[in-house]
Amino acid sequence: MSKATVVEVEGRKLNLSNLDKVLYPVAGFTKGQVIDYYVRIAPALLPHFAGRPLTLKRYPGGVDQEYFYEKNAPKHRPEWVQTAPIWSHGNNRDVNYVLPNDLPTLVWVANLASIELHPSLSMAKDIDCPTMIVFDLDPGPPADIVQCCQVGVWLRDIFEHFGLHSFAKTSGSKGLQVYVPLHTPTSYDETKPFAHALARLLETEHKDLVVSDMKKTLRVNKILVDWSQNDEHKTTVGVYSLRAKDRPTVSTPVSWEEVEVCLKKKDPKLLVFEAAQVLERVDKLGDLFEPVLKLK
Repeated sequence: MSKATVVEVEGRKLNLSNLDKVLYPVAGFTKGQVIDYYVRIAPALLPHFAGRPLTLKRYPGGVDQEYFYEKNAPKHRPEWVQTAPIWSHGNNRDVNYVLPNDLPTLVWVANLASIELHPSLSMAKDIDCPTMIVFDLDPGPPADIVQCCQVGVWLRDIFEHFGLHSFAKTSGSKGLQVYVPLHTPTSYDETKPFAHALARLLETEHKDLVVSDMKKTLRVNKILVDWSQNDEHKTTVGVYSLRAKDRPTVSTPVSWEEVEVCLKKKDPKLLVFEAAQVLERVDKLGDLFEPVLKLK
């Protein structure tokens, strides 16, 4: 067991452990590199996470080992880590979620081997009001992200018809996700049926490619338009989060132009981004997801 490294982050002291531990065996990507990525991406990432209840997906042994979801903030947390009590109907009690409001908290979370970060679609202070609608476009093999791009473009066009802007990001795994910022009084009771209706509409218009039902048997070579993420009890992987794949891929904002190029060239590799590439993209392009924070 390697000894802890004490660091100071914005005036907060943190004990970081096992920095040399390889969390991505295929890529040789260490826990120290995971933490370093989150520190560097923090200026783009934190505005999208601050104030939102966070579910941690922890991989203490690495991406090829057992993982677990953690909603309740660990009891051994520093006193400065902010939390929010959110009522859980399933558990019939409050769950104290971490609020990833600042860089020290993000570093502390990363040090728990929380490779994947899954924020709520709502702010903790108004948990029943989602600030966005999300569509998770999930390809059933042999379909891939190229076909997701086609479905994403159809979704974008529908929202443009409504006068609404939508924004795309890779899932960091196999699919594409489309977000529509709302920032207006609403509820999951409104957004979830709306998302479901749109998924069914796409399924009706494009039976050969789109499915809205989760059953695996229906999804072969089709794109599931997963509308069910629009739920206070569910979370979608956050923008700029690492994913627990062979390589340290990231859920990355992409422009609609990039989506269309991927569709035209039929090359899924065009929309795969690893940690170092994402840092370069943000340096060059800024945060392509920034409008999702405010746009109505």
